Amino acid sequence: MNNIAVLISGRGSNLKALLDACTDGRLDATICAVISDNPNALGLVFAQDHGIATHVVEKLPHQNRQEYDRRLISTLELIDADWIALAGFMRILGSELVNRYIGKLVNIHPSLLPAYIGLNTHQRVIDANEPKHGATVHFVTEELDGGPIIKQQSLDVLPSDTAESLAERVLQIEHKLYPLVMQFLISGHARYENGKCYLDD
Repeated sequence: MNNIAVLISGRGSNLKALLDACTDGRLDATICAVISDNPNALGLVFAQDHGIATHVVEKLPHQNRQEYDRRLISTLELIDADWIALAGFMRILGSELVNRYIGKLVNIHPSLLPAYIGLNTHQRVIDANEPKHGATVHFVTEELDGGPIIKQQSLDVLPSDTAESLAERVLQIEHKLYPLVMQFLISGHARYENGKCYLDD
């Protein structure tokens, strides 16, 4: 059984989606730990209510990214997870941590990458009158939101969409896409190799 550590900063809706998939058999894994940089993250309460070990690695005053990453690495070493799933984790990870876990570190991003990296993707998509939007699961590399794409799913942007309604519809996609991709990885149907993502067939 594969162990997944999930990193969050907020309510943990993708954490819940991953746990639901583990529970109903769509994902052959266990959520072994939840780590947050935010001690007040609602996802920590959800994890504790479901018997999942939680850890808070909060950025300390005057601490740089490298120092923070080393504290996070120390926590991850204690957990010894097979996979690390970023699920709304709002910190940019540095090269030391990324390269240590390359190929095992995965993120879900609310856009059709490589378009709209970074924050506020839903409003930016509306402002640009884009016909399509969606979500992407990708391997994490040193380039922000620039790692090899594993799988994407799109939806039509409606004339009536606001940033809030679009965010909610994309989130519904994320909740199905993330468990599916994690199962691809666990079953060996997707893998990271030489800076690229390889899928069966």
